[in-house]
Amino acid sequence: MTSRARLGVLASGGGSNLQALLDHFAGPAQSVGDIVWVGADKPDAGALMRARSHGVATEVLTTPSDGEGLVRTLQDARVDTLVLAGYLKLLPAEVVRAFRGRVLNVHPALLPAFGGPGMYGQRIHRAVLEHGATVTGVTVHFVDEVYDRGPIIAQWPVPVLPGDTPALLAARVLRVEHQMLPLCAAAVAAGAVLLGDDNRVHGELPVPVSPAAPEWQFALTPDDTTLPALLPGHVARLFPR
Repeated sequence: MTSRARLGVLASGGGSNLQALLDHFAGPAQSVGDIVWVGADKPDAGALMRARSHGVATEVLTTPSDGEGLVRTLQDARVDTLVLAGYLKLLPAEVVRAFRGRVLNVHPALLPAFGGPGMYGQRIHRAVLEHGATVTGVTVHFVDEVYDRGPIIAQWPVPVLPGDTPALLAARVLRVEHQMLPLCAAAVAAGAVLLGDDNRVHGELPVPVSPAAPEWQFALTPDDTTLPALLPGHVARLFPR
């Protein structure tokens, strides 16, 4: 990896997580690297429009299952860190092998719960409500060949409140995604967090941890508490040791 990271992003939808990444790498993480390429499996994906408005190269993946082709595309763009930001296709094994430890994904639930094939979007939040869960959350993890199975980088709990609908819960979870994914992407891109030969996550996220039960601090706050006010001192379980 070069001293300044070159990040690629894969997305399938509107690209709000991509926007959070663009903002983070233009702001707090501007010294870490740049987002240089964005790909999507749908030509009308809003993520492509967001990328173009920021002058980032884009590409529509006409054959998302063509792993060798995608590896060549990423290599041609000199991408060294790949972020899946709402990308719904299974990443081909060729890409996983070529970018081992340099591909991460965000999932809107606390894996391994509510993950796997078909678990995306409103389906996840509807399942959380149907099961009567009182806490859900966000997981950022390294990507392997199986949906939502790779080693976990970071998790943050999100409360399920009385009267929640899938849409209300999704919006609450998405606010956390927008905070956690950029932090983790920057940490991986900078080499502060890495996937070891033991297939475990090593390193630290450069955010202080509250000594007062940080794993539940956010989950027990009122819904109208703003996440940025919590981030400087309250972070849920960061990294497995």
